Amino acid sequence: MPEGHTIHRLARDQRADLAGRALHVSSAQARSEATAAVLDGHVLRRTEAWGKHLFLTFDSREVLHVHLGLIGKWFRRLPDEVDGALPAPTATTRLRLEPADPSAGDETLAWDLIGPMLARAISPAEKRVVTAKLGPDPLRKDADPDRTWARLQRSDKPVGLLLMEQDVVAGIGNVYRSELLNIVGVDPRRAGRAVERDEFDRLWAETVRQLRLGVRRNRIVTMDADELPRPLSKLRRGEGRFVYKQDRCGRCGTELDIYPLAGRTTWSCPHCQPR
Repeated sequence: MPEGHTIHRLARDQRADLAGRALHVSSAQARSEATAAVLDGHVLRRTEAWGKHLFLTFDSREVLHVHLGLIGKWFRRLPDEVDGALPAPTATTRLRLEPADPSAGDETLAWDLIGPMLARAISPAEKRVVTAKLGPDPLRKDADPDRTWARLQRSDKPVGLLLMEQDVVAGIGNVYRSELLNIVGVDPRRAGRAVERDEFDRLWAETVRQLRLGVRRNRIVTMDADELPRPLSKLRRGEGRFVYKQDRCGRCGTELDIYPLAGRTTWSCPHCQPR
């Protein structure tokens, strides 16, 4: 499932392409035709990410709420180099968003949504209901880390499990939870209430830093440039991470502990993250 950096990158890229423009919204699937009709022809005013949720707000005050889930993806479509036409939507295209009037100076492009867990038009009040159930998003300016700290201090659950709960902190998935806890030296199996304040402060700061890197790099590479085995552009799939799907710790070389936590395989270093 895409983690929070992906959704913030999508919000940024779609803002650049579509914000301030009247959009033609269509669907190749009957179940989303009503959603497309509600949004079609309206001006996109705002794109916003909160954890793994994407919200696109139109001048009608309708909000397109998208959660990609496990298999959902957005694709940026550009015209064919030969005939200058956009590729036709496929049968799997839940929604297509494109500038309604390219003759007015809008670039010819489209964003196609394929296979999301959720894609529907909601009201601003319904959006507030959704976001009220989410924890702080480290990439948002309004994020309050003390809310996450308070949840940890009230819980005997493992911190590696709590970081995956979206009402504790929004946007963290399995890759980041393994990497972040390794970087700050906390074993994922430690109880939330046993995390010290200085450890939490370092964890939050590193989470913000890594998610910002993820947005900029458009991928999860947690090593700094001078730690990478090769230039960023030449990294192989899965390289540039300290522990996730690795055999040995990228920081000290120790063989990793590998075990299930919150239903997902977790990697940690017995040397850098002593229990």
